[in-house]
Amino acid sequence: MAFSSNMVISPRKLRYDVYSYSYQQDSKTPLVISVLASLIERTLARNERISRKCGLNVNHSGSKSRVRIFDCNETPDMTIQSYLERVFRYTKAGPSVYVVAYVYIDRFCRLMPEFRITGRNVHRLLITTIMVASKYVEDMNYRNSYFARVGGITTKEMNTLELEFLFLMNFKLHVNVTVFESYCCHLEREVSIGGGYHIEKTLRCAEEIKSQQRGYSQIARISL
Repeated sequence: MAFSSNMVISPRKLRYDVYSYSYQQDSKTPLVISVLASLIERTLARNERISRKCGLNVNHSGSKSRVRIFDCNETPDMTIQSYLERVFRYTKAGPSVYVVAYVYIDRFCRLMPEFRITGRNVHRLLITTIMVASKYVEDMNYRNSYFARVGGITTKEMNTLELEFLFLMNFKLHVNVTVFESYCCHLEREVSIGGGYHIEKTLRCAEEIKSQQRGYSQIARISL
């Protein structure tokens, strides 16, 4: 799939993609991935600005804080867009999975006000929420060990992250139709009122990454 330089993701296109995506008919990456990547990238940038302005060491106020379970030793050298592209390429999780994962991330941040999304924790948070959302949404799923390989962590780390996340969330994983619809609307507004340029730019970068990665049939190894 080739993206033109003037391509724009409209709310209507996004909605159609979320509700009508079919693996048999579509081999392209779901549009929601680019919208979600753009939103998270801006959240990261905002948190970094706040941290610099206030002189805070985000997520490090308490060395024993349970939310630090998502921190890795070094900031991974992989963009949010390329990471989500990778997860989709190897798991084929449908668009609704990413919407539910977004719901979980928002709930988690509300339940854990001391937690801030940073470059050191965002990748592990994403692979955890996507795996949990996939188990909630999809009828058939890969094992934790497979998600771990895709996410660039060990199976033991994947199991620990899942368990800690479930307890930190108080097992509040149900997403009803009304909530799902409201988050879809939020993503649509993200496209309408400010995300267009960033999303368009991200799409072009993603296509360049995809063109470089074609021809690989096995899971490339990464480490977080």
